[in-house]
Amino acid sequence: MRPSRPLLAVAAAAMVSAALVTAPGGAQAAPAVTVTPLHFKVQVGPTGSEVCDVVGDLYTPSTATPTTRVPAILTTNGFGGSKDDQAGIGRTFAERGYAVLSYSGLGFGGSGCKITLDDPDWDGKAASQLVSYLGGKAGIAFTDAKHTQPAPVLDVVQRDAKDHTGRAVANDPRVGMVGGSYGGQVQFAAASIDKRIDTIIPVITWSDLSYSLSPNNTSQTTGVQTSTPGAAKLVWALGFSGIGIADGVANAGGDPERLVGCPNFAFFVCPALVTAAATGTVDPATTAALRRASVSSYVSKVTVPTLVIQGQNDTLFNLNEGIANYRALQDQGTPTKMIWISGGHSGANAPGEFSFSAPDPASEHVTRRAADWLDHYLKGSSVGTGPEFAYFRDWVPYTGIATPAYGSASTYPVGTATRYHLSGTALTTNATGLTAGTQTFLTPPAGLPTSTDPLDVVGDMVSLPEVDVPGTTAAWTTAPLTSKVDVVGSPSLRLQVSSPTAALTQGLGPTGQLVVFVKVLDVDPAGKARLINNLVAPVRVPDVNKPFTVTLPAIAHRFGQGHRLRLMVTGGSTNYRGGLTPNTVSITTGSSAQVLTLPVVK
Repeated sequence: MRPSRPLLAVAAAAMVSAALVTAPGGAQAAPAVTVTPLHFKVQVGPTGSEVCDVVGDLYTPSTATPTTRVPAILTTNGFGGSKDDQAGIGRTFAERGYAVLSYSGLGFGGSGCKITLDDPDWDGKAASQLVSYLGGKAGIAFTDAKHTQPAPVLDVVQRDAKDHTGRAVANDPRVGMVGGSYGGQVQFAAASIDKRIDTIIPVITWSDLSYSLSPNNTSQTTGVQTSTPGAAKLVWALGFSGIGIADGVANAGGDPERLVGCPNFAFFVCPALVTAAATGTVDPATTAALRRASVSSYVSKVTVPTLVIQGQNDTLFNLNEGIANYRALQDQGTPTKMIWISGGHSGANAPGEFSFSAPDPASEHVTRRAADWLDHYLKGSSVGTGPEFAYFRDWVPYTGIATPAYGSASTYPVGTATRYHLSGTALTTNATGLTAGTQTFLTPPAGLPTSTDPLDVVGDMVSLPEVDVPGTTAAWTTAPLTSKVDVVGSPSLRLQVSSPTAALTQGLGPTGQLVVFVKVLDVDPAGKARLINNLVAPVRVPDVNKPFTVTLPAIAHRFGQGHRLRLMVTGGSTNYRGGLTPNTVSITTGSSAQVLTLPVVK
């Protein structure tokens, strides 16, 4: 759960020394930046009884003094990373007049204790105590891992008289948080329990971790939460468990207890992995544990201004999760805006857009948006914070900064709902004269894949052809488009299927329910079909005797003139564990109720 590993890192100095980073020259040279490695003694857990060592680097500009104080930024790593991953943020924003504290999250990059998936009682409390350090509290920062050599009290960060709720609280710094993926969710966790935090910028993170790791794109209740468990993501789960355990083994010398039980993870994670592998989904206890570590469960406690940045090229935390967070915050009156960047966990950002390793507000559009947001809320700058909703358009050519490629709107959702009816084997916008027809396909036993979709995590290293096993899919395709169709938002599909075997076994619960996979493809004039950003919607059908609605992952995509749009329903996918029992599935067209709806922007 992390952005791409940064290309730059700060070399660690001796724990009692500081490294001096010299700013580049220029007409208005940025201040020199001092980097001070530190250890923090934090007390976490429901009762605050577990002591953990957190490692961090403090970046302070030479202009920051006890009489000329500066606001602060707190930042941490994505899954499997460390404090060094934020060296670019530390350097860049210190040169812009901030004190920046970058730290390794619990269980990662030299910090102690286990990975607790950004649980507010653990990761949230750890971040809160670092906020106290930034606010001048003594007894938290040390120069050694044993916490025997206290670091000087920090006295260069601006203080607030009152917290975000209007209460006077001790050690209240002017502070914001920024970070991606795992380092994005912790901002929600921290802000939910610490009202001294003034603003947050969570990037490519989750809303409901049970959806992220075992999504069901129907039966959704609130946001992306569902009442019916989904289909487990195989490749992502294997990747995360391997990374987490490896980090625990590598750092076990300083904290051997992290390998007891489930190695380097909260105890529930290992049994959950076994259950998901056996059943293809997560059980209720695991769902509850994952949701506890998800902002969807405590969003009412997050009231600070929030800039939601989510990635279009992301099969881990797709755009629907960012939309869920944005809408929940908006609905409760929290100042919130949303940006859809081009990249994510499954692809790099576009040139001139956004970078963690070497952020540059002058040449990167979204980095500039983030810098303006922080300046506005932390420095009191009159700079604007940009449009309510902005999205990258990969069909717009540009050079340099990516600003021309961004579309924007004053609200979300955008576009006009355009309905494509299933008609025989076709998709048509004409609701009259629909062709009756039935397509039948098989779902495989034991959740085996029937479609070789590009692999999550390693797709750029292990190339697979996009092939569907004959007899395991149903498909509907438009005629060649007479003009371009720009889709911005979540496609939805209203569908009725027939599956006699599933009708008999679904009473057994999730293991007896039908699982299918829905996807939208762009077919070029030569007939080559491309799955958009490798996004697939797993569907565990709660009742095959009733129609259901599928909310597909959101996209920002242009279907060009002469291209065709294809809808597919398949029995399996390389990236998911499908249903355990084989089923015959039939889908009959001819009714206007069988319809795909796309949000089309003119």
